[in-house]
Amino acid sequence: MEFETFPNPAPERRYEITHVNPEFTSVCPKTGLPDFATITIKYIPDKVCLELKALKYYFLQFRNRGIYYEAVTNEILDFLVSVCDPIEMSVISEWKTRGGMYSIIKAEYKKQIE
Repeated sequence: MEFETFPNPAPERRYEITHVNPEFTSVCPKTGLPDFATITIKYIPDKVCLELKALKYYFLQFRNRGIYYEAVTNEILDFLVSVCDPIEMSVISEWKTRGGMYSIIKAEYKKQIE
């Protein structure tokens, strides 16, 4: 999948970017019912930043996919790390209540600096 990025306007500075998608949807692979979540991406960019329209369209591909919460969170992290090679990144998925319980999944990445 092609994903648009843009040059980091301040590569000499470490700063954190946060993107929040409160309308993320996917499908439960067991029941086929929709799952709803807020996805929060926090990262310290290196050479490039994530473009928001590309991020929105990336999230839409999960809308009809049967996938577990843990897999969603880790797949998003792995993909975004591959497209922007950040210094650090975390993806937090906060799932709406189902059956009286809700789940929060967090996956993190830190670049190995040699």
